[in-house]
Amino acid sequence: MRAVVVRSFGGPEALEIAEVPVPAPGPGQVRIRVEAATVNPVDVATRAGLLAKGGLMEAGPIGIGWDAAGVVDATGEGVDAFGEGDHVIGLSDRLVPLAAQADYVVLDADAVARVPEGVDAVAAATIPLNALTASQALDLLDLNSGQTLLVTGAAGGVGGFAVELAAARGLRVVAAAGDADEALVRELGAAEFVPRSANLTEAVRRAVPGGVDGVLDAASLGIPAREAVRGGGAFAAVIFGADPLPLRGIRVATVGVRADGAALAEIVALVERGALTLRVADTYPLAEVAKAHERLAEGGLRGRLVLTL
Repeated sequence: MRAVVVRSFGGPEALEIAEVPVPAPGPGQVRIRVEAATVNPVDVATRAGLLAKGGLMEAGPIGIGWDAAGVVDATGEGVDAFGEGDHVIGLSDRLVPLAAQADYVVLDADAVARVPEGVDAVAAATIPLNALTASQALDLLDLNSGQTLLVTGAAGGVGGFAVELAAARGLRVVAAAGDADEALVRELGAAEFVPRSANLTEAVRRAVPGGVDGVLDAASLGIPAREAVRGGGAFAAVIFGADPLPLRGIRVATVGVRADGAALAEIVALVERGALTLRVADTYPLAEVAKAHERLAEGGLRGRLVLTL
């Protein structure tokens, strides 16, 4: 089978489509015949070696891809929640030996959920990584209904889900995004909008005197976003190393996204109710994965790039 791997770190040219054996599911696992796999910024970080501290490459080639949508074609011992032919999505949160951008991927059964009713594999593949990151970041912030939340990068993959999930939790969302994105983020549920061209800290504090109760920093803006938070508030970063110092009693944490099939099933239910918006920017065949990485680097996407298999 085909699998996207890197054997040395670098740019898009480091990506290799290797021929590897089809993996077998172990106890408590399912094998998925992948139909679609999303290209995310974390794939660029993986390819470049930013996630490889501790000699990861010594274990062999590193697999690329975190999101998978496809069909269960084999199950391991003890799996009864899923069977052959089930259409599922899942998060592959390990880098070796193989990841989601492959003809087949093996995942723990508790990392998997069924595809939302009426949603195709391409759109479904955009859910796991970004929606779970947003949901787990909101859990870290631990805000109550009626409190205020600043979401930076609110028009992006994680940010867009964060706006919708926060609004569903009863939070008043201040969305920071590109100047042309106001209509989009307000449609997602933002109560206030701050354009990228504005001074973030000043604009947020004008909208929310005293500062917001929390920040979900999907754009990794760091200090300017922290300065928009009231003393004793909360700050959630989505990239390690992008978290600012916790001044003024602000709780600062970084979400280390993890596979969670039960939480993913709850997100699927929100999609089926029309409470979450799935956005696909473009699709590429697996053979053009390097082109997808080049397009991602250009920026300006409103939605995710998806590889089709």
